[in-house]
Amino acid sequence: MRADVEIKVSALEILNRHLGMVETERFIALIQRERFDYTAWRKDLFAGVGGKEISKRAMEFLSESELRAK
Repeated sequence: MRADVEIKVSALEILNRHLGMVETERFIALIQRERFDYTAWRKDLFAGVGGKEISKRAMEFLSESELRAK
C-alpha cells in the first residue's frame, strides 16, 4: 500500500498532465469549496454500464492518452 503523500503526488501529477496547472488549481478549489460526496458520485457514475463497456472505455481512454503523450 502506498503512503498518503505518494497518492497525493500521483493525483496532482495526473490532474496537472490532463488539465494543466490553472485548471488543476481550480478543480482543487471547487472540491474544497463545495460539499462533495465522492462515494455518492461514484455510485451513480457508471449506473447501467456493464463491466465490458467500462473496460472498453478505459482502453480507449488509455489509447487516446498515449497518442497525446507522443
